[in-house]
Amino acid sequence: MDSLNLYLLIGTGLMFTGLLLGSLSARFGVPSLLIFLVVGMLAGEDGIGGIEFDDFSTAYVIGNIALAVILLDGGLRTRLSTFKLGLKPALSLATLGVAISAGLVGAFATWLMGVDWRVGLLLGGIVGSTDAAAVFSVIKGAGVKLNERVASTLEIESGLNDPMAIFITLMLVGMLVDPDAKWGFGMLNTLLQQFGLGILFGLVLGAVISELLLRVRSNEGLHALLLCSGGAMVFAVTNLAGGSGFLAIYLTGLVAGNRRGGTGDNVLKSMDSMAWLAQSGMFLILGLLVTPSRLTENLPWALAVAAFLMLLARPMAVWISLLPFRFTGREEIFIAWTGLRGAVPIVLAVFPLLAGVEQTYLLFDITLVVVLISLIGQGASLRFMARRLKVSVPPSTEPRQTVALAAPQDRYLLQFQVEDGAKAVGKPLADLADKDLTPLMLYRNHSVHSLRDEPVIEARDLISWLAPLSQKSALSDLCHQLSPDEKRYYGDFSVLGQTPVAQLIAVYGVESPPPLWQGLTVAELFTKQVGKQAVVGDTVRVSGLRLRARSVEDGKVTLAGLKLPG
Repeated sequence: MDSLNLYLLIGTGLMFTGLLLGSLSARFGVPSLLIFLVVGMLAGEDGIGGIEFDDFSTAYVIGNIALAVILLDGGLRTRLSTFKLGLKPALSLATLGVAISAGLVGAFATWLMGVDWRVGLLLGGIVGSTDAAAVFSVIKGAGVKLNERVASTLEIESGLNDPMAIFITLMLVGMLVDPDAKWGFGMLNTLLQQFGLGILFGLVLGAVISELLLRVRSNEGLHALLLCSGGAMVFAVTNLAGGSGFLAIYLTGLVAGNRRGGTGDNVLKSMDSMAWLAQSGMFLILGLLVTPSRLTENLPWALAVAAFLMLLARPMAVWISLLPFRFTGREEIFIAWTGLRGAVPIVLAVFPLLAGVEQTYLLFDITLVVVLISLIGQGASLRFMARRLKVSVPPSTEPRQTVALAAPQDRYLLQFQVEDGAKAVGKPLADLADKDLTPLMLYRNHSVHSLRDEPVIEARDLISWLAPLSQKSALSDLCHQLSPDEKRYYGDFSVLGQTPVAQLIAVYGVESPPPLWQGLTVAELFTKQVGKQAVVGDTVRVSGLRLRARSVEDGKVTLAGLKLPG
């Protein structure tokens, strides 16, 4: 019993310390994942804790389970419209981008360290993919809201790139273990199998699980547990069948989060706790594996590889992978900088250790330094870079409550409280209804008023709306005054997407527009300038006016901020 209590005390003490410091880290711009890793290192054999831990098999198992939970949580939070927006560029980054990064880093490592080319390429494959835990966690904790095109591309890339990284790693481990083996179409078939079965199992089993959970009426905590256990089953079954369990569980979360109303705020809050537990436990274990005294032996090489990856290989891979897509130079630079490395490279670095490949401790140590540099350099500077490169948008006021409805369309119950001076004040509630916005009731002075009562909106009223999530910005604009940041970013005025451009120019313009823009609406102008998939924050200029997208539905601008000349 004493041994059990001692282990329990150590484990919970480490977890409590990591969570406490992690909750404070956002104030200083330090990624919480780095805190957990450092706490684990301090508790390890070279730290003040002196705990000797070198069980790579256990760390591998814990890492896989934790990554599965994190990817499931990420999928649940990804809206289908966002997935469609970022899928093509993310898929290009997750395949071609990983291959280019791995090849460039492999060639550089082979030249730098004088190792066998297969060992160099193995290192490139291990550090070639971004990490879902790092990307989801750092973006969420950075305190900035990225424009949807950039955010969706980064998040979906981190959920899709594991099959390519695993394929490269396993192929090179196999070549090192059995140099005489023949490689050809068999390895290509393995890659296609990883992607194909991962997609098939994720979509089909995700639909089955989400349908079952919709029929079983459970409370939010139990619903989250059922999601986790069902997702873990999909992960295991897909891996046993030879597919990518990581891809499958991400798609399972995507299907469950979007099918017939998706998941409500309370379920997501429960899942958030599980994702925190998963990532904190995983990075604590990985921190215990680190032996800082050994890292110094290969530190110059590791720093050189990290710098080459961050400053050359990743930017080159991003630039080539995104050539067919409409990304601005600023967006490409930010995506390149946010190629965060985390638990996935460390877990992949365990593969050659378990297989008994020579020089694997060299690869493991270099991988750890690359992850540390990525979290310190890229993760801690994400907020600064987002604002510097102007890829962030000021967050609008969120609803007081968001409840998913089991409806055939994307419909949610959204609650907003009306502020003093908001546009809605003094207007009849019924006048604010349209095809997308349905006001259901108004709560005032402990009384509920319906449309039948014909209430006139007053400040501090709590209004419940039936609307798609894409209308959150429009509702926020109605019920809240613009914050100073929003006024600076969008301008003092807002115009509807169907407003004719000629009308704006006649009132506010200072110069004649090109003839091709005559007869266009604001929404059509954005489509012509930025493409069919506009996102909040996209900007166009006409006749000295600056228009910036504030609300977008299905790629079409429904509300834009207007900045006047001068």
